[in-house]
Amino acid sequence: MRWNELGKFLIVALAIVGGFCMYIRPLASSVKQGLDLQGGTHVVLQAVDTPQLKVNDDALDRATHIIERRVNALGLTEPVVQRQGRDRIIVELPGVKDPEKAINMLGKTAMLEFKDPNNKTVLTGTDLKDAKAVVGNGNQPLVSMEFSDEGGQKFADVTARNVGKRIAITLDGEVLTAPVVQEAITGGRAQITGNRSMEEAQHLAILLRSGSLPVKLEIIENRTVGPTLGQDSKEASQKAFLIGVAGVFVFMILFYRLSGVVADIALLLYTMLLLLVMRYLNATLTLPGMAGIILSIGMAVDANVLIFERFKEEIRTGKTLRKAMDNGFGRALVTILDSNITTLMACAVLFYLGTGPIKGFAVTLSIGVILSMFSAVTVTKFLLKFLIDANFTKSPTAFGISAPKAEEVAK
Repeated sequence: MRWNELGKFLIVALAIVGGFCMYIRPLASSVKQGLDLQGGTHVVLQAVDTPQLKVNDDALDRATHIIERRVNALGLTEPVVQRQGRDRIIVELPGVKDPEKAINMLGKTAMLEFKDPNNKTVLTGTDLKDAKAVVGNGNQPLVSMEFSDEGGQKFADVTARNVGKRIAITLDGEVLTAPVVQEAITGGRAQITGNRSMEEAQHLAILLRSGSLPVKLEIIENRTVGPTLGQDSKEASQKAFLIGVAGVFVFMILFYRLSGVVADIALLLYTMLLLLVMRYLNATLTLPGMAGIILSIGMAVDANVLIFERFKEEIRTGKTLRKAMDNGFGRALVTILDSNITTLMACAVLFYLGTGPIKGFAVTLSIGVILSMFSAVTVTKFLLKFLIDANFTKSPTAFGISAPKAEEVAK
């Protein structure tokens, strides 16, 4: 027995198993969860015609992008914003602590206007370049606005003409503030005061930055997915995952013995890598995404099955364990690549044509397929190489090969 090679195998194997036991739970909990797993709010917005704004495809597309910018600016966990039919927008807000505040700003038209003493609109939100919530003197929350070059010139002109008079700043027709102009304001900057809290100032800044909606939107459905339903879904998915993985582990050991043990160890590493990549990509895990993970685990095992079956065939032709292993991996590689590339092509179609959860399924499955090729072709091969080179056993039966006279041929 070659203790050096056996030591390499044990070190790598124990490192993978130990790392899995220590880090699998923190990794799993660090991945963002979708609405169906952690609960949240589901909102349906209906676009309606007004005398000034008509509903059409272009207007609804622009409204969808503006709504998406608004909810993303709130720092929510992977919100989903998508069109539904000709005149509706679906918004899903996972894990929202105060959904009412988030929902109230979705349908706002955010029409900012600066009006002079004659009630004439002299500037609008289209003249804005940026808006930020800041803390002013006396810890007073306010919104700092920066105008475009053209808007800054307009603002300078209107303040110069109205020194000593009030200029009203309105949002959706409601007066936010009406300060008295002390002097001409140049430099392209202004402030909106009167916000009751920093959160209110931040929401106002978000509305101003994202722009006004091209159509009027009304909330026709506001459905809350409670944490109980989300937790039930998550627990059911976790149970299915554990049962599936346990079944795979037992199957591999029963049918392939030491080779199966090696495949199971590689599968543990594959699972950790999958979660690590999802965390790095800031991906959101949904129920369809979990289905994609479970399916990709099956494909990872399928690759190992192909390799081990080729391994068996090489042994039966009279080759040694090491030679049979090398040839088995080489012969199986073409089949593995063909099947996985076909799956990746299907994932690309699902991602391009699908929406929301379908895209999540495509992403997790494609990531899993790529990592499964790595774990099967690289990790399994090296672990099996260490084990065979250690001369732990020369019996093909220990590797799940029970062909007649196989042991004599291997010697």
